[in-house]
Amino acid sequence: MTRIGIVEDSRTTREGLRTIIDLSPDYHCVGAFETAEEALRLLPKQAPDVVLMDIQLPSMSGIECVAQLKRLLPEVLVIMVTVYEDPDRVFSALRAGASGYLLKRSAPDEVISAIREVQGGGAPMSGEIARKVIQYFRDQSATVVEVDNLTAREREVLELVAHGFNNKEVAGRLHVTVDAVRWHLKHIYAKLHVHSRTEAALKFRGPQ
Repeated sequence: MTRIGIVEDSRTTREGLRTIIDLSPDYHCVGAFETAEEALRLLPKQAPDVVLMDIQLPSMSGIECVAQLKRLLPEVLVIMVTVYEDPDRVFSALRAGASGYLLKRSAPDEVISAIREVQGGGAPMSGEIARKVIQYFRDQSATVVEVDNLTAREREVLELVAHGFNNKEVAGRLHVTVDAVRWHLKHIYAKLHVHSRTEAALKFRGPQ
C-alpha cells in the first residue's frame, strides 16, 4: 500500500485529494495538513512514500516546506500542487527537492497517473518547466567548465573574494600586491564572463 501525504490549505482541495487517494486501489492517505508547520511536525511520523504539496501555503511556503521535509525524509517523493503553471515558483520547488508538479484542476486519473509516474522514477511536469530544468543544468555545467579554466592562483583569489575579503585582504593572505590581485580579477572576470565581484563569487559558488 502506497502511503500518501497531503499538504494543502484549501479544505475543499485537500479533502478532494484525500478522496481521490483513498478511493484508489493500493493508495492510502496517511495525513492531510493545512499548513507546512503542521506537516513538518506530524508527517515524518507517518512515513509517507509520496507527498502532494501546495506551493502557496500560509506562513511557510510549500517550497520551504519541501526543503525541510526532504531533510527529515530524504527518500520521500514530493509532487507540487499548483493552480497555474508558474515556471519560476515550480522550478524553485524542483530545486528544493520536489520531483514534479500537478495542476489543481487535474482529473482524478491524472492525480493517480502523476503519483505512479513519480514512483516509477519520472517527473510529471509541463514542457515549459522541463525546458527550464534542462537550461539550469546546462548553466551549471557551463559554470563548472568556466571555473575549471582558472589557474590555481586565480581560484585562490576567487575563493577569498567569494568569502567576502576585499582586495587588500586578499593580497595580504596570498602575500602578493593589491595590483596583482586586481590583475588576477581582471582575468577572472574575462574567463567567467562577468563584470563584478558579486557575479564572480556567485559563479564560484555555483547555482544554489
